[in-house]
Amino acid sequence: MTITAAMVKELRELTGAGVMACKNALVETDGNQEAAIEVLRKKGEATAVKKSGRIAAEGIVYTLVEDGKAAIVEVNSETDFVAKNEKFQTFVGNVAKQIVASDAKDVEELLGEAWILDPAKTVKDELVSQIAVIGENMNIRRFEKLESEGVISSYIHAGGKIGVLVEADAPANDAVTAAIKTIAMQIAAMNPQYISRNDISADELAKMREITIDSALNEPDTLPKPILMNLLNKAVESKAWSDEDIAIYEEKKSNLNYLFNFLSKEAKAAVAEIAMNDKAEIMENKIFNGLVEGRVSKQLKEVCLLDQTYVMAADGKQTVAKYLDEVSKEVGATVALKKFVRFETGEGLEKKEENFAEEVAAQMGN
Repeated sequence: MTITAAMVKELRELTGAGVMACKNALVETDGNQEAAIEVLRKKGEATAVKKSGRIAAEGIVYTLVEDGKAAIVEVNSETDFVAKNEKFQTFVGNVAKQIVASDAKDVEELLGEAWILDPAKTVKDELVSQIAVIGENMNIRRFEKLESEGVISSYIHAGGKIGVLVEADAPANDAVTAAIKTIAMQIAAMNPQYISRNDISADELAKMREITIDSALNEPDTLPKPILMNLLNKAVESKAWSDEDIAIYEEKKSNLNYLFNFLSKEAKAAVAEIAMNDKAEIMENKIFNGLVEGRVSKQLKEVCLLDQTYVMAADGKQTVAKYLDEVSKEVGATVALKKFVRFETGEGLEKKEENFAEEVAAQMGN
């Protein structure tokens, strides 16, 4: 059977596969379109399997808000070039639409659902097809969905590098929507971990305090002077230092602010070890406890959204909590943050180190 350009064009429009792939599939199936689609699907699966071992740590985060429902999804590709590809971005947008309409609890369930644009195939089938067409490994990594009778706002930063959804219990009007949008921008920029201190469990807070204590003891030059002097004397008396470090100490001890600039790494490590061994005793010191509480408080201001300085504060001091109080007064109703989700493309994933010279040399057989 003669394979015409019109037949190739129609198959390409149906599948998105390349011209030659469509022509070869039609030739293989003697012009049977349905059979050709099946051939392309199987070849796409084979291609996807071959590429599945390749690291996909680029990509984009996409958000969609529709009628009180919202989705945020991260889809990964191997390169930033593909992440900017129109076909890739359209696919990610359609995945977000799928999620908004879906009851899937995780990615595995989502992949098994009928594809929103073609119920004859699954989301996984469409992903496989896109891998074959675009030519890179791709992965629907994660998603979250929000439903609210209040206000949901979204923000995408740097073309999809960071995406945020924010849900608030508040009246749905333009002023509130605009305010929550700026909060989404705050979250994108400052990366808080909690809305307020009330969201931190006692165990998490205790762990934070323990880490802060150990961090302080392992940086003895930052400790209160009486504690530091005691540790230094113990290091000298126990002969934990070399003669050279002891000589430096005797010469510089009148100015402890500069002493640690001259001590060896081994001497600094010895002081830290003594501090850790004396941990229980040091923790009874009121000055040390004040230092720890101050550092913990500073960390809480960084990780708790309401405690953060509002990025658009006119005075550079107003907190997010104070800003929301102002908004509440302006609209005559309480504006309370309920939940937020922040995705950053590739966070926590190992990224492939590209070496263009080595790649070219390999292709040339050198």
